[in-house]
Amino acid sequence: MWSPAPVVVAGPCLLEDDALNLRVAEALAGIGVRLGLRVVFKASFLKANRARAAAPRGPGLDLGLARLARVREASGLPVLTDIHEPAHAAAAAQVADVIQIPAFLCRQTDLLEAAGRTGKPVNVKKGQWMAPEDMRGAVEKVTAAGSAAVAVTERGTFLGYGDLVVDMRAFARIRAATGVPVLFDATHAVQRPGLGPDGRSGGGREHVPALLRAAAAAGADGFFLETHPAPADAPSDAHTMWPLDELEALLESALDVWQAARERPVRA
Repeated sequence: MWSPAPVVVAGPCLLEDDALNLRVAEALAGIGVRLGLRVVFKASFLKANRARAAAPRGPGLDLGLARLARVREASGLPVLTDIHEPAHAAAAAQVADVIQIPAFLCRQTDLLEAAGRTGKPVNVKKGQWMAPEDMRGAVEKVTAAGSAAVAVTERGTFLGYGDLVVDMRAFARIRAATGVPVLFDATHAVQRPGLGPDGRSGGGREHVPALLRAAAAAGADGFFLETHPAPADAPSDAHTMWPLDELEALLESALDVWQAARERPVRA
């Protein structure tokens, strides 16, 4: 599943109706062909970590997986979705090509082992409070349970109460500690949890391009980006998702940096 070429994991935060999901997936498939990138469609059927009880949580397991299956069939893209409970793992694995573990749950042993037992590739989001080397334990839990393909996604570390910062050394440090590919989540890295309107998460979308290009130069093996045709109308992460019609240009610029960093490496 994980290859030496940059993989792009992209899609809306939450699964919406078929029209929206398929619109995003078809656009992503086209971008993948034009830029020569392997693209994985991502969206959540359920979000457990919400700032408010009334916040949108998604369509739920059964309806969400049915929608995800339609995306996979219509677009031809592999699909990724996250799980929040061990009981979700087997059902999600019937549809998803990749199982994802959310950052706040990356030390939950039962959840990691359930994901590993599916035998599917697993992407583990790094906790916002964890050192790069601490991800070794999470990866070992998944691989010991049965998954041979694991990646870790860096999404920033809390600085104070409201901001995340990205240490560009983390990509090399995670890879050295775990031996697995490391992706960069550029849109969650600019999130300001709980500091948006009405207690929702805010964020600084304008910082996404600089961070993405920096991560490409620093050694990220792939890119993770939430995207939406109309971010302001999205039910979740409206302040951080990247506009779908601007995604290709952003990825093209990041790919230029990614390739240049590998063709002309600078050694200490």
